[in-house]
Amino acid sequence: MRKRLRRRQGGLVDEPDYALVGVVRIPEIEKSPARAIGRRVLWALIALFVCSVVVYLDRDGYRDAKETPLTYIDSLYYSAVTLSTTGYGDVTPITESARLVNIIFITPLRVLFLIVLIGTTLEVLTERSRQAIKIQNWRNRVRNHTIVVGYGTKGRTAVDAVIADGGKPADIVVVDNDPGALEAAATHGLVTVRGDATKSDVLRLAGVQYASAIVIAANRDDTAVLATLTAREINPTAKIVASIREAENTHLMRQSGANSVVVSSETAGRLLGIATITPSVVEVVEDLLSPEEGYAIAEREVEPSETGGSPAHTKDLVLGVVREGRLYRVGEPEVEEIEVGDRLLYVRQGGPS
Repeated sequence: MRKRLRRRQGGLVDEPDYALVGVVRIPEIEKSPARAIGRRVLWALIALFVCSVVVYLDRDGYRDAKETPLTYIDSLYYSAVTLSTTGYGDVTPITESARLVNIIFITPLRVLFLIVLIGTTLEVLTERSRQAIKIQNWRNRVRNHTIVVGYGTKGRTAVDAVIADGGKPADIVVVDNDPGALEAAATHGLVTVRGDATKSDVLRLAGVQYASAIVIAANRDDTAVLATLTAREINPTAKIVASIREAENTHLMRQSGANSVVVSSETAGRLLGIATITPSVVEVVEDLLSPEEGYAIAEREVEPSETGGSPAHTKDLVLGVVREGRLYRVGEPEVEEIEVGDRLLYVRQGGPS
């Protein structure tokens, strides 16, 4: 396997793809054991049939113990004992042409037959090579994907939200150090990378340089800051959203390169406080944060017919206008008129957009 090299020598990204097996895991489609066994039995029967036909067509070159001409049943019998390497010797090729056919056709069929029968063992032996090839192919084609750092409660919820909003599991890469978390992510069809997300080599393995969005859902604020710094250094254009526990670290996350910062403790505290007075408000907020049902907050481009008008006069309930990367709330003087290139933050019916 060829190596992926970076400017600074050393590190995981310099390793050949086969050395990354166990670090990078590509999800596989679950196969039914019955179907797998049935497919192998079918290939074995095909090999047996082809062998019996070849022997029968060249039956004059064979002799059985009774010195009688071979029937198709004799040919089938000879093929079965030959392919299974039993070889009783009661039917043998006696002419040069028959022996040549044995060398050219029967021997490869015997090998194929044995491979099919012991396929499970061979599959285990070749699993490392297959994974290395899959890793190489994935690294060559991965682009515009989403990376989720940390697959705890926040990370899993973020992934669920991305998928519910139309994202594909195959376009999501989870980076974590916890084997249990990685196993859970792989079970849901996500690509996983085992390692410390604060290290550039690990993030490069996840394809951070090609990612369109990065979700930082680490359990510690210092880890979140370092992971954000590392990701922003490698990819200056990706959208980085991060979750932290303490509000006092918000400015550190912003300085580290995060586009959006969510303070989990304060957000939960506000909802708890609101719930003591108006519980229905909390239900509405949860509804807005669940894209798969009810209502959801979404963003869309401005339609030509809406240009020059007020956000309040559009067909949707507009909450804000994003202009040149900055969010303006409805009612602010800067967005009294919608301009070309604006994007509207609005409430839409739940479900993938």
